Amino acid sequence: MNRKKFITSTSVLALASFPVGSLLSETLRNPSKPLPLIDTHQHLADLVRFGKSWTSPPIPGNYDMKAYMHAVQNVNMVKAVYMEVGVPAAKRYEEALYAIEMCKDKSNPTVAAVISANLMSPDFESYIAQFKGSEYIKGIRYGFRSVAEMKDLLLIRNVEVLGKLNLSLDFTISPAWLPSVAELIKTCPGTRFLVNHCGNVDPRAFLDPAITGGKANHDANEWIAAMKTVAENKNVVCKISGIISVSSGYPKSAETLAPGINHCLNIFGSKRVMFASDWPWCLKDSELENWVNILKEIVKNRPYKEQKRLFHDNAVKFYNI
Repeated sequence: MNRKKFITSTSVLALASFPVGSLLSETLRNPSKPLPLIDTHQHLADLVRFGKSWTSPPIPGNYDMKAYMHAVQNVNMVKAVYMEVGVPAAKRYEEALYAIEMCKDKSNPTVAAVISANLMSPDFESYIAQFKGSEYIKGIRYGFRSVAEMKDLLLIRNVEVLGKLNLSLDFTISPAWLPSVAELIKTCPGTRFLVNHCGNVDPRAFLDPAITGGKANHDANEWIAAMKTVAENKNVVCKISGIISVSSGYPKSAETLAPGINHCLNIFGSKRVMFASDWPWCLKDSELENWVNILKEIVKNRPYKEQKRLFHDNAVKFYNI
């Protein structure tokens, strides 16, 4: 494929690219030092145990711990952080107990969990306080329903409660809402935030529409500017995940995914990014092992210490695992 035809904007590419050296990366020069991986976004969808009303994985199947262990068998996954799977509100506490159960089971790599809770509930503080000081519960994930909600005083107070309990807030958000969530992050400096899925960047924003077969969900430069606004707040990190499943109609490869990923790595810096699999949701477009290999290919010319931060060290520090 002609690379010049593949990239739409020289200026955008310049921002996204990382210098490529002729020498192999330290990881490849030192095969005795395989990168240890920590998965900061492990979903489990055990429908055999909980029933089909529990959650709806993108590909029919049962995605329990046994299936996850099979998926990671070749990637040196040393630890994992369970991520809530959107169970019905009435089952959130049951999911939290399930996550703790998985963390206590030393036969698997799961050592921590991010659960679901309603930031717009007047009872949020009493609910989340149950997990204060938990060795396993590290935070919650929340889906904002509007820009106005991010400015709601009740929500802001509950986000601040998370910080007081040393719990973090994961969020997945439309690129158009990134400037608004940046304001919330700034308003709550005592709470740690995690931008999920590379800020929902659409790889097509950096590629030729004639090749991708469709228009991107956002403008490339507007997304870059918004992510920089988010990253100005030092209490936020970025999960490198989800990008492989955002859009379709083009090959998912190191070449097509590199621009968006490199922007995230460069904007947040090597100490504020973390690898995440998003398994089994990643299966819409890729096996977990393939996603790992694509990301390794993208970062292979970065210093080994930066690669290890991305895949392992930053997660250890952030989640205290």
